[in-house]
Amino acid sequence: MTTRVHAYGDDALGDLDSVGVAAAIAAGDISAREATEAAIARAERVNPALNAIQTPDFDRARARSDSARRGPFAGVPTFVKDNTEFEGLPATQGSLAVAIRPATAHAPFTEQLLSSGVNVLGISTMPEFGFNATTEYETLPPTRNPWDTRYSAGASSGGSAALVAAGVVPIAHANDGGGSIRIPAAACGLVGLKPTRDRVVQAAEAAQLPVDIISNGVVTRTVRDTAHFLAATQSYRPAKGLRPVGLVEGPSDRRLRIGVIVDSITGHPTDDETRRAVETTASTLEGLGHHVRPYELPAVLAQTFVRDFVHYWGLLAFSTQTFGKRVMGPGFDKTRTDALTRGLARQFGRSFWRTPTTVRGLKRSEQVYRGAFDDLDLILSPTVGYTTPELGHLSPAAGFDVMFERLLQYASFTPLNNASGGPAISLPLGRTANDLPIGVHFSAIHGDEQTLLEIAYELEAHTPFARIQD
Repeated sequence: MTTRVHAYGDDALGDLDSVGVAAAIAAGDISAREATEAAIARAERVNPALNAIQTPDFDRARARSDSARRGPFAGVPTFVKDNTEFEGLPATQGSLAVAIRPATAHAPFTEQLLSSGVNVLGISTMPEFGFNATTEYETLPPTRNPWDTRYSAGASSGGSAALVAAGVVPIAHANDGGGSIRIPAAACGLVGLKPTRDRVVQAAEAAQLPVDIISNGVVTRTVRDTAHFLAATQSYRPAKGLRPVGLVEGPSDRRLRIGVIVDSITGHPTDDETRRAVETTASTLEGLGHHVRPYELPAVLAQTFVRDFVHYWGLLAFSTQTFGKRVMGPGFDKTRTDALTRGLARQFGRSFWRTPTTVRGLKRSEQVYRGAFDDLDLILSPTVGYTTPELGHLSPAAGFDVMFERLLQYASFTPLNNASGGPAISLPLGRTANDLPIGVHFSAIHGDEQTLLEIAYELEAHTPFARIQD
């Protein structure tokens, strides 16, 4: 049985990243139509093994590729995640409970994404409502990791990550409410930047949240693709109240003060292979002249944050179950939600009275997070608590109590950036003994995506990211 799956070949896309594809189109070496046809052929070849496409839109993508496009990624094929509306396609939130109905208009972030010039080939898969850290379902086939199809592709942007890692497209939409850009990037060997809160156009559902934990972005194979994407978002709509970020094109000469965290505030120790990846990265940074030292998050955060975030997670599930018909249309059927959604909602119902305290605690986490950077430039940590699990380990089919405890241990580093609003990036800097990627995570003060991208460029040059086709 072949467990590694990729679509790279001798076609118009080759092994180019988004910047490379756009440059080839602009130079006339290939046409946008040829890039689109190559991506469609790749998708048709590997998606049966990966199950990463929720809704294809190939015919309209072909037609769009024949029209002139503008932007740094003009003509580059991509996918949009299943929770963000793209006119004419359904956004089912990864759930059987949501009725299939085509969107009548683009979501605001979709417009921002399209301003970069990309051509959307369809909708990528995600787990139900983005609540899980694996793109698996209670009764449907899972999305599989192209590095080894026996393993999870992460979540909730797992479909996008699988398609980019497999070489179907060089860039794809992702969003992050608790690690959902960074976790699948770690699982699939990609670059995953979660921007500062309000750096990009707000997710449609975020306006209704007492604490906006959702950031839109992309997953890519190269740092420069992520940097060009971020610059494109700022050309479309500069972020108010944040330090401007233009196009970051390489590392900085500035040597940084970097704090290292190896174990999470959940109290669960990090596994040995993930720990080694972080420690090796720390040693590399020291060798490059950066000032690296151990760091611990303030005790006040460790005492309350996990409880607060879990309660908020439950609030989102409870709200979905209770108000789904109002938010997602009269076709919503709460009896068809999965074990994770139902379990989270049930858990929230037993302690709903904690909600005001929870909201205050999550808002206070921003102040605590900012304080960590009084004498640090970056914090280095694992992206997740242990290496990418096999399919089934985090599946809702395992039952709520079993999978939820495993989830708390796995998605244990990323949620703080969502609650606090701070930016973070996952980079594929480690490998397991069985040749799966391991993500290493950097956090920065609000508005400082520039430093994250600069350190990413430096590490990418020093330790080139593994390629699935090698």
